[in-house]
Amino acid sequence: MFEELKPHLAELRKRLLISIATVFIAFIVCFGFWEHILDWMIMPLKEALPHGSSVIFTKVGEAFFTALKVSFFASIIISLPVIFWQLWLFIAPGLYENEKKMVLPFVISATVMFILGALFAYYVVFPFGFSYLINFGSQLFTALPSIGEYVGFFTKLMFGFGLSFELPVITFFLAMLGLVTDETLKSFFKYAIIIIFIVAAILTPPDVLSQLLMAGPLVLLYGVSILIAKMVNPEKKSNEES
Repeated sequence: MFEELKPHLAELRKRLLISIATVFIAFIVCFGFWEHILDWMIMPLKEALPHGSSVIFTKVGEAFFTALKVSFFASIIISLPVIFWQLWLFIAPGLYENEKKMVLPFVISATVMFILGALFAYYVVFPFGFSYLINFGSQLFTALPSIGEYVGFFTKLMFGFGLSFELPVITFFLAMLGLVTDETLKSFFKYAIIIIFIVAAILTPPDVLSQLLMAGPLVLLYGVSILIAKMVNPEKKSNEES
């Protein structure tokens, strides 16, 4: 059995090495611009901070490690097309010839949806969430957020929203392969709602508004996924043709 897995493991290793090399090269480039990237990242926080508050660091080396985190975050975003491309090439040997030709639509749609999710978090969720969290109890305390903790919180939310917005893309290709149908998604809908709100509660700040701002689009995307599965599912098409 191990001999049968060897080609797949070798292929996986190749795709991982290419992805890692791409991220590493992008990381080196991004490290030269980390201050500009960080300025963009902390802008929603600065706008929410009351007068007299500022962003600080409290540990030796925190500023340096924050620069590394910022550069790594940016390098992952820049490398997304290559990462998605390598993912497709890894699964391509198990696909039919007409399915293998979907590599470009997959790479483009997966990248675009991830970026849309991240931008939704940045321009919609962050202003509401940070304004509420920073100003809560501001009459008793002075807000002095740590840059290291903020960057970790920021990247977690950005990746969370980016990955969540991949739902229609994943559904499209699973439906194309006949692995899911619209009926399957409909029957799972009530469970999906519970999972969506649990995920939103984990990833977002602990306030109802931020959770709804994540759960709402996810529910909508799940509904879009049902329509996508209904349109592209090969089993349904073959039944209609017969």
